[in-house]
Amino acid sequence: MTEDWRSRTTVNPEILAGKPIIKGTRISVEHILDLLANGWTTETILENYPQLKKQDIPAVLRYATQMMKEEKVYPLP
Repeated sequence: MTEDWRSRTTVNPEILAGKPIIKGTRISVEHILDLLANGWTTETILENYPQLKKQDIPAVLRYATQMMKEEKVYPLP
């Protein structure tokens, strides 16, 4: 079973205006998603952000997946 994203991420209104971050860091979920979208590999991210753990990257993807599942889209007329 994979680790739940809630164990790796948190929201703190005092850090990055309450954006979701990796626990124990000031690195946002959004930032990691942007790096992945721009072709960064897990290894490259971990080399550049040594405070992250390997488990943080899939947690970010699981977080994003969960948010997309909960998103409601209403077509505009």
